[in-house]
Amino acid sequence: MKELELLAPAKNKECGKAAIDHGADAVYIGAHRFGARAAAGNSIDDIRELCEYAHMFKAKVYVTVNTIIYDNELEATRQMLAGLEEAGVDAVLVQDMAVAAMLKGSRMALHASTQTDNRSAEKVAWLQSLGFKRVVLARELSANEIYEIHKAVPDVELEVFVHGALCVSYSGLCYASQYCFNRSANRGECAQFCRLSFNLEDSKGNILEHDRHLLSLRDMNRINNLEQLVEAGAVSFKIEGRLKDIGYVKNVTAAYSQQLDSIISRNPEKYRRASLGRCNYSFNPDLRKTFNRGFTNYFINGRKPDIASWDTPKAIGEYVGTVKEIRGGTFTVAGTKYFANGDGLCFINDSHTLEGFRINKVENNRLHPLKMPSNLRRGTALYRNNDREFERILSKQSSVRKIEVQMKLYETENGIALTMTIPGIHTVTVHEQLEHQTAMRQQNENISRQLQKLGGSIFECRNIDIQEDFNLFVPGSILSSLRRKATAAMEELCAGKEKRQGSVSEKSAAIVPAIKKTCNTGHSAFPGYGRNTYMHNISNTMAQRFYAGIGLDSPQPAFEKRQTDKACLMQCRYCIRHTMGYCMKNGGKKPYWEEPLYLVSADKRRFKLEFDCAKCQMNIIAEK
Repeated sequence: MKELELLAPAKNKECGKAAIDHGADAVYIGAHRFGARAAAGNSIDDIRELCEYAHMFKAKVYVTVNTIIYDNELEATRQMLAGLEEAGVDAVLVQDMAVAAMLKGSRMALHASTQTDNRSAEKVAWLQSLGFKRVVLARELSANEIYEIHKAVPDVELEVFVHGALCVSYSGLCYASQYCFNRSANRGECAQFCRLSFNLEDSKGNILEHDRHLLSLRDMNRINNLEQLVEAGAVSFKIEGRLKDIGYVKNVTAAYSQQLDSIISRNPEKYRRASLGRCNYSFNPDLRKTFNRGFTNYFINGRKPDIASWDTPKAIGEYVGTVKEIRGGTFTVAGTKYFANGDGLCFINDSHTLEGFRINKVENNRLHPLKMPSNLRRGTALYRNNDREFERILSKQSSVRKIEVQMKLYETENGIALTMTIPGIHTVTVHEQLEHQTAMRQQNENISRQLQKLGGSIFECRNIDIQEDFNLFVPGSILSSLRRKATAAMEELCAGKEKRQGSVSEKSAAIVPAIKKTCNTGHSAFPGYGRNTYMHNISNTMAQRFYAGIGLDSPQPAFEKRQTDKACLMQCRYCIRHTMGYCMKNGGKKPYWEEPLYLVSADKRRFKLEFDCAKCQMNIIAEK
């Protein structure tokens, strides 16, 4: 039977615990250093606490150590990894091969981060040969491509993104922040270059698009494609958002957890959840109500034109209707939505700019904004990007997760015993001495009621099997003692608090591939790098020795170590020409401009667009 894992983000331990409470089978979190979101770091002690909580539900904790590492950081990295292993971390997401080398022999599983640019079966097979148990695939892959990878490398766990913000570049191959702002995306310091506005100019300087967010994509939403991804061979379904707040984590995790449960309920003989417990929600999850730039399922069914958000890189939220009437400083909305004081609304004005405003007061169906937007018109489409009532609900406890157990009470020679079982997982038995005294009247109903009082624990029991003809008098104190002892023993088993010995390799360790392969610039595991061997992101001597050992010819240092002129700053599957309707390969119109095209930023930097139609890829080139 195939286990399906919902993987949720955790900015901190509170978000991590909330994700578990709302149905996550695993969470991923950053340590205090070396994660691809530098602003979302956590102490070892906090990660240990999260591990202890997650493991109660057989859920897992993965830590992102997925930046490139410099030589003077190698020893600190090794020490941090040893601390993470001692804390009970289940796996580490890795980009730098030096980190992978340190984890050789560790109890923590090795997961290849999406930062290692995983878009082919050859790359996945190569990573498997290095000891990686799981590979996080590029967001750009279609369901068919994922299926072909799974078919070619069936023993590797495939993790796919299903929700959240999209990077316009293949992950790990974006150097724009480093080039423009000296902030490396491969060091966790992305400056959101792709959310900036640009002019689009042709080779003669004609402006084709003015002040548009030409690289800003909508947010991914694949909740209706989950079963398609399951059938393609993916086993872990990842929600993006380690910088998102706890309300986002609760809402999105709950929505996808319910969808996974629905898939499993239709296919109980094929699938099961990877963790234990059932969630009881006090709200109805709604993906439209948390941060989003509008939604796309991206390339899951092939290339489509409507994946970008050129008007704004900001959150739009849910569509709530159109402006029906404007009167004085108030207006009404045509639609069925309810509004609350303090709601945030927004709209795209005639200049393709997002305008937002707050509702000060709601009277029946008439809305009084704090300040009436001057560009609001009758018929304007309105969106709500801040739902105060929904936020109020999520600010409180909004889900309780319980593990169902079975109980059996029976006589022993010197007293009674209680067995508590999580079917197929754990069984504990506890005893109490008791004089066998016949009860004056039947006690079964009272015994069941007493033993089922598990409210303060993570367990729930709906029925208890009491030994046939059981007719002993059992004081309430004995029943309470049995219940407490059984619950404590089961919690101990679920937590799995075995002593962990550190086994992270010393800094001199090296990875030796199980399959020796040539890794020259044309190797199929590294598609499209060509002369741009800085795309291997080699930033330390350990990684340099690794690549030299498998045959990479004279690799350049990482872009962060030595920038090159007219470098390729991004490789993108997204294509501006296709979005504009001028991709002749896919049935579009013939372009009327003369290429090359250029993106021109507000500070007059120019970036050449290179359309590699053979690979269906757009490259962004630095222009001095």
